[in-house]
Amino acid sequence: MSRQKQAEEAMVSSLTQTVEREEGEEVKGETSHFSFKNALWHGGSAYDAWFSCASNQVAQVLLTLPYSFSQLGMVSGIIFQVLYGLLGSYTAYLISILYIEYRSRKEKENVSFKNHVIQWFEVLEGLLGPYWKAIGLAFNCTFLLFGSVIQLIACASNIYYINDHLDKRTWTYIFGACCATTVFIPSFHNYRIWSFLGLGMTTYTAWYLTIAALVHGRVENVTHSSPKKLVLYFTGATNILYTFGGHAVTVEIMHAMWKPQKFKYIYLYATFYVFTLTLPSAISVYWAFGDQLLDHSNAFSLLPRTGWRDAGVILMLIHQFITFGFACTPLYFVWEKVIGMHDTKSICLRALARLPVVIPIWFLAIIFPFFGPINSAVGALLVSFTVYIIPASAHMLTFRSATARQNAAEKLPSFIPNWTVMYVVNALVVVWVLVVGFGFGGWASMTNFIKQVDTFGLFAKCYQCPPKLTNHTLHH
Repeated sequence: MSRQKQAEEAMVSSLTQTVEREEGEEVKGETSHFSFKNALWHGGSAYDAWFSCASNQVAQVLLTLPYSFSQLGMVSGIIFQVLYGLLGSYTAYLISILYIEYRSRKEKENVSFKNHVIQWFEVLEGLLGPYWKAIGLAFNCTFLLFGSVIQLIACASNIYYINDHLDKRTWTYIFGACCATTVFIPSFHNYRIWSFLGLGMTTYTAWYLTIAALVHGRVENVTHSSPKKLVLYFTGATNILYTFGGHAVTVEIMHAMWKPQKFKYIYLYATFYVFTLTLPSAISVYWAFGDQLLDHSNAFSLLPRTGWRDAGVILMLIHQFITFGFACTPLYFVWEKVIGMHDTKSICLRALARLPVVIPIWFLAIIFPFFGPINSAVGALLVSFTVYIIPASAHMLTFRSATARQNAAEKLPSFIPNWTVMYVVNALVVVWVLVVGFGFGGWASMTNFIKQVDTFGLFAKCYQCPPKLTNHTLHH
């Protein structure tokens, strides 16, 4: 046992030294003395990863969780948040184990990752072959594409509550151009200050929603009738599945760390903090407004306009810009690798090469402006596979042989006594998400999504906008 433990420690030590050497070369000449730029720009610690995970995990979806509670009911809403938060943390742990396994195997082959960012589909290819690479690439890229689309839709939805002189579609054009500037941020190393600010902004907004709803009190004749329709129930559940499925960028965040093996429990710690934002805000807003939320997917729409609300809207807009960058950066990496620009050191050349990625995102946000329902559709059809089913299945297949289990770079965690229990837990995750998330959730969310298309049409100019009072209306 002592010999095996020494081998494990040597492997981890080798991985750490290689990563630190590569990172040191990246910022050579800049870290010899403290600089303001390094403090804000170069992040690779466990704290940076925690801020990135927590900041990326909950952005615009915070505003739709009261809407989900109105579909699920209070008790089910709380249960699904806790369940999917823990499931999401578990599959993020599996992804981190697979990354370390892949990287340690490559280190033995003397492969260098200098100027190369490892991505999830490459981990799948290295461990399971080209078919898994294709599956991972297809689901991950499509999810991140629509994740970016959702951020754009949310920007337009939120700004409308401050300035309704322009319709939401016009605001989407404007914010699409603003979000395109994320092409200049090279990698997740450079999100240090943005992650910190983003989490602060989300924290403010969550507690504003909580306090404002409690101060406002219950509306007259408020009702809390849900759950009453299966379609709405599973639509709400898949929006929460989407909420805690933000770890499609886990591998890229890990790769940006100086010591990636420290990531294992970071996502869980981030989720615990996120619970302090999502649960109080969703509970209090649903308590105050009840079934009115069924027709108001954005929580801002029901709260009275005040300086506090306007501040929340502005902060969420900035955070959505940051989250757009989080979702889009892995797509930028994939595109750079396709066109052979990933090793280019010039930030301007890489930014220019990345611009074509933004165009389809912009276009899709204009076609499907359904803030709220689109979250559930993406959760059921994409998140269910990308961040729950594929990682659990890949982990089972990677360690299916006794040799692979014996030589694993990371041994079983303390809360899993043996490999049999690990396989049972993985299988339960796959079956649950496949049946409840993809099956029932897919049916419900697509039914609801199609209803929105039938009601508002594609390219809707102003989704869920209240009718404006004209002079003619006022006189009558």
